[in-house]
Amino acid sequence: MSRFPLPHPRRSAGVGLVTAIFLLVVLAGLGVAAVTIFNAQQAGASNDFEGAKAYQAARAGIEWGLYERLRAGRCGDGSFALPPDSVLANFTVSVHCEAIAGPVTEDGDEDALTRWRIKATACNQPVDDQCGKQASNSPDFVQRRLEVEI
Repeated sequence: MSRFPLPHPRRSAGVGLVTAIFLLVVLAGLGVAAVTIFNAQQAGASNDFEGAKAYQAARAGIEWGLYERLRAGRCGDGSFALPPDSVLANFTVSVHCEAIAGPVTEDGDEDALTRWRIKATACNQPVDDQCGKQASNSPDFVQRRLEVEI
């Protein structure tokens, strides 16, 4: 006969079940947290990529405005969608060009020192085919503005 009595199985019945339920709840919580963090990282990476594309689209608008001003001799204003077969197909670019009057030269020429400001705004959700009119409340909305003076 044993000197130490064994505990009665009825007194410890259910402890394993409580422990198992506790572990399941903790593991489920960790799983939900991991999925939430993963989704947030995916959304952030996607928006970062779209932001880089918006920057390139705005840069294309600046280059178009510079071409219009320097080569064609006119100040190019307007909005346009980028080609449908390009990576930037879902972006619209709005370009605005304005003259900035400089000082009058000694010989009285007002236009000799005129500078030009070209602004380009690119977005993926334009309003009335133009960017910059109003910001979108969509979490996927991306917009970039660039400005250059010549």
